[in-house]
Amino acid sequence: MYNNLAVLTAFAFLFSVIAGRIERSVLTGPMVYIFFGLLAGPLGLGILDLEVDAIEVRVIADLTLALVLFLDAANADLKVLRTHAAIPRRMLLIGLPICIALGAYLGTLVFPSMSLWEVCLLATILAATDAALGKGVVSNPNVPDRVRQGLNAESGLNDGLAVPFLFVFLALATGAAHEDQGTELALYLVAKEIGIGMLVAVVLVTAAVQLMKLARDRGWFTEVWRQLTVVTLALTCFATAQSLHGSGFIACFVGGLLFGYFAGDKTHHLVLAGEGIGELLGMLTWVVFGSVIMGQYWDQLSWSVLLYSLLSLTVIRMLPILIALTGSGLDLETKLFLAWFGPRGLASIVFLVIVGAENLPSESILIQTVVCTITLCVIAHGVTANPWAARLARKESG
Repeated sequence: MYNNLAVLTAFAFLFSVIAGRIERSVLTGPMVYIFFGLLAGPLGLGILDLEVDAIEVRVIADLTLALVLFLDAANADLKVLRTHAAIPRRMLLIGLPICIALGAYLGTLVFPSMSLWEVCLLATILAATDAALGKGVVSNPNVPDRVRQGLNAESGLNDGLAVPFLFVFLALATGAAHEDQGTELALYLVAKEIGIGMLVAVVLVTAAVQLMKLARDRGWFTEVWRQLTVVTLALTCFATAQSLHGSGFIACFVGGLLFGYFAGDKTHHLVLAGEGIGELLGMLTWVVFGSVIMGQYWDQLSWSVLLYSLLSLTVIRMLPILIALTGSGLDLETKLFLAWFGPRGLASIVFLVIVGAENLPSESILIQTVVCTITLCVIAHGVTANPWAARLARKESG
């Protein structure tokens, strides 16, 4: 245990020293984390021996994604988001359903041995984009505000919207529901997940902000404990919504937006400590992914798995977004930018763990495909993020 702790903390310290240099290169944090996990893990030097089960992976990924969603939403510029709300609305309401449908259709062609509902599950798992993995784009000041806020809102909400579809297809795949119940069940779950998530966010954040104001006015705060208020509020929103069978991810995103609205120009100061904790949790998640998950499944990949992963990265993601943005007034390059930067990451890992607990016949193909797609996303989106953002900035300014 202490050997693993020493390796992880030493790596975290070394990365924190050079993080600024890494961010200015073609590399990204997740790329470095995964490579380190592979290098230090059993397939590499063997100095990191993590024994992590599926539940522990889900807990780490859940908490990381919840915190990142809350903090990114809190930092969002609501004026810009309101002005350009049509972009994420189109991507979520038009692009996401088409993405799942297209992914399922192509999945039946690439994986003929899989049942229809298993293919639908795969398409849904890979339709959810990752706010944490896309952070390099949405936090890049070179990217125009309307594009950054659009991607941030989409990644913040689409995993929450995908959850009901995931449970519907899982129920159909396991025989727990009949086909004629699918549409009715999906609508019910969507309304329930969104409604509970939003209600929890509004109630908890409103109450928490009032309590924080009271504590500030009466001098109850200390500088040390002030730094933990946002982190604990974000995780409270997530856990409460989940315990009430709502979407914790939607609760965190809506709660973050509301908190940023109340905090105003004090937001950056209040969330700064939380951002550091979020980065550390993200680092741990990706090191575990590289050391444990990739090390176990990467050598089992087939050509059909690689083909679907490439399709998921390109056609399955990009074509629906381009269709959704038709008539939006955006130029072609901006549409392509929005379509390309939909990285799959933490949300897909969480969904995969949920599905993996059901022991479906095609579980091995599901895991391999998701692992392959996430790995390709980390590399492809990481390498292209800074150069394309800089090009888009030059185009906007000139």
